[in-house]
Amino acid sequence: MSRFLRFEQVSFQYPGMTKALLSDLDAHFERGWTGIVGPNGAGKTTFLRLATGELEPSKGVIHHLASGLYAVQRTDDPPEGLEDFVEARDPEAIDLRVRLGIQDDWHGRWHTLSHGERKRLQIAVVLWANPEVLALDEPTNHIDASAREMLLDALKRYKGVGLLVSHDRELLDALCSQCLFIYPPKAVVRPGGVTAGMEQDRLEQESARKMDDQARDASRRLKKAAQAKREEAEHRAAVSKSSKHIKPSKKDHDGKAKRQLAKLTGKDAWAAKQSASLNKKAREVEASRANISIRKEYEMGFWLEGSGCSTRNSVLTVPAGEISLGENRRLVHPELYVSPTDRIALTGSNGLGKSTLLKHLLQHVAVPPERLISVPQEITAEEAKDILEETRSLPKDRLGFVMTSVSRLGSRPGRLLESEQPSPGEIRKLLLALGVNRGPHLIVMDEPTNHMDLPSIACLEDALAECPCAMILVSHDRVFLDKLTDYTWNLELQDDGRTVELVVGRRDAPPADWDPEQIWDQV
Repeated sequence: MSRFLRFEQVSFQYPGMTKALLSDLDAHFERGWTGIVGPNGAGKTTFLRLATGELEPSKGVIHHLASGLYAVQRTDDPPEGLEDFVEARDPEAIDLRVRLGIQDDWHGRWHTLSHGERKRLQIAVVLWANPEVLALDEPTNHIDASAREMLLDALKRYKGVGLLVSHDRELLDALCSQCLFIYPPKAVVRPGGVTAGMEQDRLEQESARKMDDQARDASRRLKKAAQAKREEAEHRAAVSKSSKHIKPSKKDHDGKAKRQLAKLTGKDAWAAKQSASLNKKAREVEASRANISIRKEYEMGFWLEGSGCSTRNSVLTVPAGEISLGENRRLVHPELYVSPTDRIALTGSNGLGKSTLLKHLLQHVAVPPERLISVPQEITAEEAKDILEETRSLPKDRLGFVMTSVSRLGSRPGRLLESEQPSPGEIRKLLLALGVNRGPHLIVMDEPTNHMDLPSIACLEDALAECPCAMILVSHDRVFLDKLTDYTWNLELQDDGRTVELVVGRRDAPPADWDPEQIWDQV
């Protein structure tokens, strides 16, 4: 018998919030993967916690299956059941460790693992538990291209009810047979992957706006016609009134003037009735517009106002040296120099020390602290609460600027300020907005697209493309880096397995084995 997760008229609202995140959701989820799609702060994580029983609905009923697990976005702490998983010798555990490239010593050095390695271990633990409902929150965050392929292969083998929150469109299309699109407080299930669902949504919204435009035009025409009839009635009433004061001629033996007066009186009454009828129809048309579902569109596009180049010769200079990576491993780098307009991509596989290098670089910046925007790879829950509390206490004018910036990145300021725990995507937008207000000379971002929804990533790309200041960006998103950076600092593991070397190059440089003479001969 087919088993599925069922939501019946489910609503949810956090205490202290003025509006519900979900309202009257009625949907069921069968075996296979369902994508959960929506902007940052829309309630995607809340939905996953409802589906796995971590939260109870404010209204309605959720028919749960026997077991459910939720794998969180954050990788601060080891997942529950980690020790059991690494000690297990059953075929499933061994297969997962091989498929996801998990090394034997990882569980003993969680806090020295990269966030990408932690994410793989986190996903392996919940897949091994094999719950009937598995909820994954941004599983591809932090992981490199090869690890992503391993993850996709492992997720395809899961046979239960899978719920997947991700900004990775290719992953959603590859795995999902349907997607739940959340537009607070409403949500709708659409068949197919996220690309098909977004196209269906675009067509529905286009049709709804066309219907609304037609209804608005019809209402306007009816009101205009009603106004014309009302003016006609008023004119006839005025003529009728003036005619009453004219005495009939003594020669009008057949009462023609009286009959004409009666006609005038009847016509003004009829015109008034027509005006009232047209106004009634206009009100009915206006009322019908309330049944046309059109989402409000907020202005997007994010500008880094006030940013500019530093007047210094460089914004960062680091002498050649090496950095300890622990476990007898080291990162060797040449002298590093960043001019006021350089755009640098810091790349390399998981675990090679990109975040460690960034921390080292930040100790050598040559710009005032208020001119530096630094967004780390992960922000702890407590740090996020502190940043939100700091934002709430800003002067009214600056708070308005920051919240406008957040809105232009696709999050709703009201919901953010009301929230007790902002989502990781929202807090990254907030950090960026706070820094933008000060006019940055250097932007350092570690995996900036992690946790962000697709429209926000597009806005961030546009904003950084127009920004004149220096940048150092760490990302596994090649498209993002190709659009924004000119130079590459790539970390490469050497043959001894313990030394990582930083290699500097241009992103548009030809490959090392490129032979211009050979190319010319072919031409």
